[in-house]
Amino acid sequence: MLINIKFREDNVMNSVLEKKENNKAFFNIEIDQNEFEKAIQKAYLKNRNRFNIPGFRRGKAPRKIIELNYGEGVFYEEALNILLPEVYDKAVEDLELEPVDTPEVDIEQLEKGKPVIVKVEVTIKPEVKLGEYKSIEVEKVEYNVTDEDVEKELKAIQEMNGRIIDAGDRETKERDILTIDFEGYIDGEKFEGGTAEKQVLEIGSNRFIPGFEEQLIGRKKGDEVEVKVTFPEDYFEESLQGKEALFKVVIHEVKEKELPALDDEFAKDVSEFETLEEFKNSIRERLEKEAEEKEKRELENKIIEKVVDSAEVDIPEVMISRQIEREISEFDYRLRLQGLDINRYLELTNTGIDALKEEMTPVAKRRIKTDLVLEAIAKKESLEVTEEDLDEELEKMAKEYNQEDAQKFKENMKKGDLEFLKTGIMRDKTIELLVNNAKVN
Repeated sequence: MLINIKFREDNVMNSVLEKKENNKAFFNIEIDQNEFEKAIQKAYLKNRNRFNIPGFRRGKAPRKIIELNYGEGVFYEEALNILLPEVYDKAVEDLELEPVDTPEVDIEQLEKGKPVIVKVEVTIKPEVKLGEYKSIEVEKVEYNVTDEDVEKELKAIQEMNGRIIDAGDRETKERDILTIDFEGYIDGEKFEGGTAEKQVLEIGSNRFIPGFEEQLIGRKKGDEVEVKVTFPEDYFEESLQGKEALFKVVIHEVKEKELPALDDEFAKDVSEFETLEEFKNSIRERLEKEAEEKEKRELENKIIEKVVDSAEVDIPEVMISRQIEREISEFDYRLRLQGLDINRYLELTNTGIDALKEEMTPVAKRRIKTDLVLEAIAKKESLEVTEEDLDEELEKMAKEYNQEDAQKFKENMKKGDLEFLKTGIMRDKTIELLVNNAKVN
């Protein structure tokens, strides 16, 4: 059944779309015999050095002589490799298809003096059946900045600027920073991973097993302490889950954090402000701006969630698989920032890569569906990214990267691939349209 036919009338090739079904496109490409002849000649010039013909120096044998010795089709495969990428791209463009996978190609006709006929099957981007995306009703969440929020932020900055000093011979207390050695035993035997030297521990940080840190309070530098704990039932190392353990701990150092006074001098040291009151006001302004951004993001996410839920789309497996690979790659990148990698994570959590992929599948599907729905809305609403939009975004980026010559920065960026930037701008425009048309209570 012919769903659509479209011809390229340039004496080079014709492309015919036979059908589209189940996210697959099936089409034929007919390549003019003269165009194929040109490709054969290119293949000959590229590969003639490979042939050793008696009576001719290597690389000097005429094409006809090589074909007589090795067969008329000796250069056909290479000619197709030269020609097919170009004609495939042209066919996809002419037939207005959006492939998401490598095509399967079958050569249906390949004879001297006749056009080359190629059958192509390729997975394409799925069609989206949009639901309601205007007049979406959502509840707006408000985040109000309180005096307590400002004080909490100020306290955190004070902590960051504290000095670590020796605590002397006093007893340890909450928030002290200890340097310790420890050996762990289960049923009187040392266990793997339960021994460390010169380990730094802040009491109250909850970095160690529950109950461990509390038993070091009230001790002194030089003390040897026996700490009894029970590993949690959900501990990452399965062999230790629920086990009772004894740790022999030696306290080498006890230090404490000395905090600076919260006064005008502190404000001058940590900011550009002259008084503590001015500094606190600047903290409030920043927190209020962050709260506004958070409100905006949550509102957008609520609207997008409803719009995506109301749409229908059958996502090809190849798109899901590739998105899962991207999710895992991003996860690995985040782990590396923390000093781990994906292999170490799988080892620590006793998880296989297949289980991790299965866990990430719902997230991958949701991201793909969201992208496809927003893209479909942009097309339906005929949204466009103009040169002005692009210049404005590049101007903003130039400021973010502290580029004094904004024009030069824009020119350099424009020389590269700007598709990712255009995609981001289009997404923002689509979300803006949805928010402007939503009913926010």
